[in-house]
Amino acid sequence: MGFLDVLLGRTTPPQPRLDVLFRIPGAALTLHEATGFAPTGTGAVCVRAAEGGASERAWTDIRDLLRLDPGTAVTFVPDEFGCTWVTCHRDDGYLTTLTTQLHGVNTTLDEAGLGTSLLCTVTGFVSNPVDGPERRLGLVHLFARGTVYPFAPAADRTRDTALELQVRALLDGELPMEPDLERWFPIWGAPAP
Repeated sequence: MGFLDVLLGRTTPPQPRLDVLFRIPGAALTLHEATGFAPTGTGAVCVRAAEGGASERAWTDIRDLLRLDPGTAVTFVPDEFGCTWVTCHRDDGYLTTLTTQLHGVNTTLDEAGLGTSLLCTVTGFVSNPVDGPERRLGLVHLFARGTVYPFAPAADRTRDTALELQVRALLDGELPMEPDLERWFPIWGAPAP
């Protein structure tokens, strides 16, 4: 970005920071030990709609990439906001493979010039049934900021903010936690958590 861009108020969109996803399996161990939450085996990437030849090639490449592993079920689901959720589910719950696949989806889109269309990736977790009623939790990675925040949906489109703050305190240092609570957007209707 040059001097003239600064003077005129133009900004360059930030590039996604994807390597944070590889830190989630380690953080999941800490999360499980402290709270009993375990991976659901489901993760999803939210992508803003994009058109053109590069977009179509990227979607084809993603489908081809994810077909290489028969242990992963993949769906492409549009949401009410015009975004697409690329959802990966592994019955074995193997989080390292899941995060590698989610990283592959992000990298493919980024390399196709669609990095600014990447909104977030969410990895799902569920409480131990022995501990009471089922609770869900998602670790949400924000690409443009390279940070993560917890999202704990509760009944009637409310959030379990106490759990979210507990998880932030627990994983701070293991993951780059989003410091601005205003950016902890609820992802209602997401395929995970």
